[in-house]
Order: sequence, then C-alpha cells, then structure tokens
Amino acid sequence: MTTPRLLFLIPYFGRWPFWLPFFLQSCRFNPDVQWLFFTDCGTPPNAPDNVRFQAMSFDDYCTTVSARLRIDFRPQSPYKLCDLKPALGYVHADELVGFDFWGFSDIDLVYGDLRSYFSAERLQRVDLLSTHERRISGHLCLLRNNIRVCEAFMQVPGWQAKLASSEHNAFDEGAFSRLFIRHKSWPKPLRQLADACNPWRRCSEFIEAFSTPNGRIAWHDGSFDFPRRWVWQHGRLLNDRDGEREFPYFHFIGWKCDAWPAYSESELLGDATLAVQDAWSITPQGFREV
Repeated sequence: MTTPRLLFLIPYFGRWPFWLPFFLQSCRFNPDVQWLFFTDCGTPPNAPDNVRFQAMSFDDYCTTVSARLRIDFRPQSPYKLCDLKPALGYVHADELVGFDFWGFSDIDLVYGDLRSYFSAERLQRVDLLSTHERRISGHLCLLRNNIRVCEAFMQVPGWQAKLASSEHNAFDEGAFSRLFIRHKSWPKPLRQLADACNPWRRCSEFIEAFSTPNGRIAWHDGSFDFPRRWVWQHGRLLNDRDGEREFPYFHFIGWKCDAWPAYSESELLGDATLAVQDAWSITPQGFREV
C-alpha cells in the first residue's frame, strides 16, 4: 500500500512562541510528513527540512484569502485565522499538488509518531479524521485532498458572512463540525441512525485520541486524573500514567493557560539546549530533562 503524502498548512503571524524549538524537533522526527507555514515571524534557526516557511505579512495573507474565497477578509486579529482552518485546503490548493491529505494544526503541541496513528490503512478508509469524538478537533485535523472535501466548508449555510466577520465564531469546531456531527443530544441509537444517513459522517472518523488533557474531556478511564508528565523520546510520545501507550501528539493548552503563567519563559524553557536533544519531558513547570 502506498504511503499517503501529508501536508499541514499553518498560517501564523505575530511572534514565535518560546516552545517553538520543541515543536520543530517533534516535526523533525516525522520526516515523511510536511509542514508549510505562512508567516511574518521569520525562518527559525535549525528548522528541519520537512518544515517550510513562506514569508508574507498578515495583510498580504488576508488579501490572498479574500481573492481566493471572494469575500472581504480583513480581521483585526490573527486569531480569526482559526475560523479559516476548514477552508485552507481550498485557499492553498496550488500548494497541495501531489499530496493525498492536508491538515490544519495549532503549534501549542508536540507530535509523537504521526504515521503510527494516522496509518495508511486508516487514511484509506475515510476522508476526514478528527481526534475528538464529538466535534472537529480544531487544533489538529486531517482531510483528504480532493475537490469535495476541500470545498466542504461551502456547505455551511452563510459561510461567506461567517468567515468575513471580524469576530471569531469557532467556525471550525462549530458550524463546520455540524456538517458531520448532528443531534448530539439524541440518545445514542438515534444518533447512530442519523449518522448512517449522513454522507459526510459516513466518510469521516471521530475518535478521541486523548491528546488534549486537563480539560472538559475525561481521560480514557473515565476519570479526570490526567498525566502530570509527558515524555518525548526519539519521536515517541508517552506519559507517566499510561505505560508504553503512545499518543499522536500532546496539546498542552491546559498547562499553557492554567499552570505556565506562574513562570517566566526562561523558567519554563529550562536548559537552552534541551530542545535539540533526543529526549525531554513536558510538565506543569515547563520543559525538563527526562
């Protein structure tokens, strides 16, 4: 079976976060996956070959989006780009030539072995893969590179107004999710029947990957006793709670928002050379040696 080619599209403007070297190191250990940034932050030193950076201003990027979508896309804040995620495959169709899947991804995360989780067999079965069970995972999602899927966002009623609005309205996890996941309040048997009648749901996968702990979603054992230490080692991602179970990525937004503000960036970074090492850990106190 041919290995599908994957490209993550990430518009990012402003200032690189202090943890970017750790993010990039986790990309480096996924050498057959590609990333493409559209950014005004410059090219980071020692970036891996599978991560490319296309320099442009935020205003120029918005002009590109406006022309491609035929809307007036002029948000005041780059945060509005979150709403744009389901449309990135359409906006950047020229960059996707030769790729089988494209994805959107946040960068407040580190990757494990992506190919182990998103296997060729798994990708063959469906056109969209969400790592949440009940909605599109806005921080990371894979979509097949074909016209139907790249234009799926256009099935959302009033999508032009939603994307053109200067207000962030969670288009990715809200309106776009509802193309696939409907009637959440219905009993499970009725939801399953509705899913079977929904062609978008039939060609998609919504499986909780338990990669965004410390939030509203319980851990895989039903508790809210989350891991307190994640270990990245030679491209594998483990934690202090689940033995040898590997995870596709760790989205550390919970600690970033709740625990890390108590520390300075230098305290959170620890050893300045840590990111380029073959193993390190992530804790509520930041990045540490294993």
